[in-house]
Amino acid sequence: MSIILYGIPNCDTVKKSRLWLADRGIEYAFHDYKKQGADAARIAGWVEQAGLSRVLNKAGTTYKKLPDDVKAALEGQKAVELMAEQPSTIKRPIVEYDGGLLVGFKPEEWEAALEA
Repeated sequence: MSIILYGIPNCDTVKKSRLWLADRGIEYAFHDYKKQGADAARIAGWVEQAGLSRVLNKAGTTYKKLPDDVKAALEGQKAVELMAEQPSTIKRPIVEYDGGLLVGFKPEEWEAALEA
């Protein structure tokens, strides 16, 4: 199975998810948004597959610092462009695997998807 984990290395949730994978001997490639950037077309695909409400990280500091008028207008392509420009606004981690997508770290979901 081919697995790519997208995130930011110093994010606590990303650290937990990487440890979870390592503890199970699951190999994966890590895509660091800070070093490798975030691709708008890929983000648009995630939004199409999982929905904007799951992909956009509204709990993070970067999102919370946005002006209210910007937050109010975040939908469709504008939201995708923001996430591409400011990857900290993307929910972490996001995992692409053969046949699926995981958004956020929920061990029970990961177990069902990656250990089956």
